Amino acid sequence: ADGAFDMSATVKAYFALKMIGEEPQAEHMRRAREAVRLRGGAERSNVFTRCLLALYGIIPWRAVPVMPVEIMLLPKWFPFHLDKISYWSRTVIVPLLVLMAKKPRARNPKEVGVAELFLEPPKELGPAPKAPQQKASWFWFFRIVDDVLRAVEPWFPQKLRARAIERAVAWVDERLNGEDGLGAIFPAMANSVMMYDALGVPADDPRRAIARKSIDKLLAVHDDETYCQPCVSPIWDTGLACHALLEVGGERAVAEAKRGLDWLLPKQILDLRGDWIAQRPDVRPGGWAFQYANPHYPDVDDTAVVAMALDRMQESGLGDYAAAIDRAREWIVGMQSVNGGWGAFDADNEFYYLNNIPFADHGALLDPPTEDVSARCLSMLAQLGDLTSAAAERALVYLRRTQRPDGSWYGRWGMNYIYGTWSVLSALNAAGIAAEAPEMRKAVEWLAAIQNPDGGWGEDGSSYKLDYHGYEPAPSTASQTAWAVLGLIAAGALDHPAVARGIKYLAETQGADGFWAEPRYTATGFPRVFYLRYHGYAKYFPLWALARYRNLQRGNARRVAWGM
Repeated sequence: ADGAFDMSATVKAYFALKMIGEEPQAEHMRRAREAVRLRGGAERSNVFTRCLLALYGIIPWRAVPVMPVEIMLLPKWFPFHLDKISYWSRTVIVPLLVLMAKKPRARNPKEVGVAELFLEPPKELGPAPKAPQQKASWFWFFRIVDDVLRAVEPWFPQKLRARAIERAVAWVDERLNGEDGLGAIFPAMANSVMMYDALGVPADDPRRAIARKSIDKLLAVHDDETYCQPCVSPIWDTGLACHALLEVGGERAVAEAKRGLDWLLPKQILDLRGDWIAQRPDVRPGGWAFQYANPHYPDVDDTAVVAMALDRMQESGLGDYAAAIDRAREWIVGMQSVNGGWGAFDADNEFYYLNNIPFADHGALLDPPTEDVSARCLSMLAQLGDLTSAAAERALVYLRRTQRPDGSWYGRWGMNYIYGTWSVLSALNAAGIAAEAPEMRKAVEWLAAIQNPDGGWGEDGSSYKLDYHGYEPAPSTASQTAWAVLGLIAAGALDHPAVARGIKYLAETQGADGFWAEPRYTATGFPRVFYLRYHGYAKYFPLWALARYRNLQRGNARRVAWGM
């Protein structure tokens, strides 16, 4: 199997297999057990896995960091507040706070356990250790706070606790989001179902029933496999597919792109003021979400992608999308952070000290500005002709400042520096930066230097490691090859031999069905925690790259005219 061993994933997989009746002495179970024990035992699991094990009574709650539900009552000025963490953290944590207050015992009629995965008795397990990315000074300060909270929590007034639980439930109820679920992400949905259950809400209560149904809708059932998706991505996929189809051109492709954009148009969120208003109370809504519906949590990345596709279609004379584009631009400009960049869902979400609390060992509590998202927003502004505004100028400064010494840019939501570099090169080109500019030349040199011998490009999750010192080779993939080709073309390197080799790789690896096989994961959920495979990436990105190469080779123009 590809990839390094992961303790928490292995512990949960072993527990799940044992729960459904797999024999502990089976070969695959024995190998998993030995791998866990060889690396320090299940006591080295992360906090979310510890929460799961505590719910089943396998480890004590003292092994889980204290997160009192009274957090719901804290004032906004307090060092920890829901407004100071990311959207995904909020939606996961709020129902979890209720579970941690109630400490229910999960149903386990056969009393299946995993004590054999621990080196020490699991009932004696103490607090979680410091995560590698956490700073010792901050961590030990917060560990003292954790110890104090653990000592005084039993003495919290019951009326205060009841009010905090009521506040948490009301918060979830407001954001339940129908069949699309709380936050439209699996961990939050699952916690909401368990929260209602722990509070004694009947299974047929509309809230609990629809929360459960939202999880069912994430299941993908096929003849040879069944799995639960962490979320769905129809807005993102449709927007990107429309860009690819518009690049292909021709009556049929453009007609299908218009169908996609007309489907996207009414999904723009124009009325509901989501959680993002905490930092930007005077900004009007105008974004798109990632999923079918998630109105409390639109993101600027999806919004920029859709707005650019609408603009490109409008420029072709097919459709009037001016009102939607204007609202999207207004919202994105309003969501810019003070450092000139953009986070995905919130502005100025840079309370980095919070990543050092014991609960945040995953290192993804926040949604700070990142290069890939910021590039997309600048691409949109530039494509719309908004090059001289303060927002565009600040974004350009941010992107120039964040280029790495080797010429690449970081990719938070795609893997990794190839994705970030493609995103930024597209933005710089759209902003009118010359191909001879130093930042463009350095990026071209980096992309050309990391091309694989087969002509493709590849990068894996190890690129997010804390001690990253530069690119390490990985097998070529269709989507990452397409990003590299698109990035090189955007940087004015259409005639670079690396581009021709990349195009040749894509042409030779195209399947009989017209698409590309891509079993590897090329997108990112949380760096160093979990990764994503978009089934559309190996379809529309290679198509997009091939079409762009064809168009520029055949035409008179040698420069990409669009933001992406």
